[in-house]
Amino acid sequence: MTRSAPIAPIAPIAPTKPPRDTRVDIIRGWLQLTIFASHAAGSWFGAWLIHGAWGLSDSSEQFVFLSGLMLGSVFALKSARQGFRAASLDMLVRSWKLYRTAMLVFALFGAMAILAGRTGLWPGETERLGWSFMLTQPVAAVLAGLSTFYQPNYMDILPVFLWCMLVLPLFAWLEARFGDWALLLPATLYLAAQTAGLSPPHFGGRYEGGFNPFAWQILFLGGAWLGRRVLLHGRALPRSPWLTRGAIAVLVLGLLLRLSWFGFLPFALPVPEAEWVIGKDMLAGPRVLHAFALAWVVAISVPRDAPWMHKRALRWLAAAGRNSLPVFCVGLFLSWGVTAAFRLWPAAWWLDPVLLAAGCAILLGYARWLDRKRVDPGLAMPSSAGTPARTAA
Repeated sequence: MTRSAPIAPIAPIAPTKPPRDTRVDIIRGWLQLTIFASHAAGSWFGAWLIHGAWGLSDSSEQFVFLSGLMLGSVFALKSARQGFRAASLDMLVRSWKLYRTAMLVFALFGAMAILAGRTGLWPGETERLGWSFMLTQPVAAVLAGLSTFYQPNYMDILPVFLWCMLVLPLFAWLEARFGDWALLLPATLYLAAQTAGLSPPHFGGRYEGGFNPFAWQILFLGGAWLGRRVLLHGRALPRSPWLTRGAIAVLVLGLLLRLSWFGFLPFALPVPEAEWVIGKDMLAGPRVLHAFALAWVVAISVPRDAPWMHKRALRWLAAAGRNSLPVFCVGLFLSWGVTAAFRLWPAAWWLDPVLLAAGCAILLGYARWLDRKRVDPGLAMPSSAGTPARTAA
């Protein structure tokens, strides 16, 4: 009798790359337009016709959450195929590209803000945007800007992404080692920010309005946790009617609170001060709950893909979602331009719809051009924002 050859152990099968979620691209594209509109200070449309006006959270929370969702899935796939070290190196490269983009935006926006203040057309604009520190202590301001701890107006969201991406490998290692107990990391950091005031150093005399990454990371890492589950298990969470009812209740309560604050209800709801409920810098607890509730309701209500998602207008929105980082950066400059126009011609009511529509058209057209550039490399031009558009946001 001959001895049979030993059976070789079956190697674990690496998860396959899931098809692109058209729904997420469209939603992220819509978020870019609403962020642009909300940054246009003085816009009636930006103040009233975005979902953030009727709830406790706005587009920024969904932007961070969806970025975590996608990068969590990307990291898990890379780690399963090439190992944890390769996935960590890949995330470090992505972080470096995002950092370069953030520094470019910082430099260009700072130059624009200072120039605007010196022209005489917008008196006090440099101070209003938080760039006085750059004028009074330029060396310290440059060093603080390079460290991301100097955050004038409009400059506070990209550092959140950067620091969250840098901590993602640690969170992924904890997930692989301890499973869902890894969520204790973002929960602990968030609680420390809320109760002990944990925050990074800040310079320039301004942190009010700057997003605290120790608080905001709970959205990113929560999304990363769900993204890994989607990749490995096919879905983030099992459907639960109780969870859905709870999420809808949170959204309804948020709407009622907004209506009460606006004076649209015949009675005022007894609630704590608004900062405790909707504080954005430190990401108040009800705001986090509302953001997750909104994400859940949209996820169970909108299919991953449907024929109507491929109509022309939605294809343009999807392009903005696929290229969300460069679209977001361009939107920052456009929103300031709209705000500056309002200050020059405050009585021209027609500027609001015209400039908002023009800005949205520019952003969508830019996104479509970036899509075509991928297909035809001959159209490409050097840009530090190209790669992170598909990865960092």
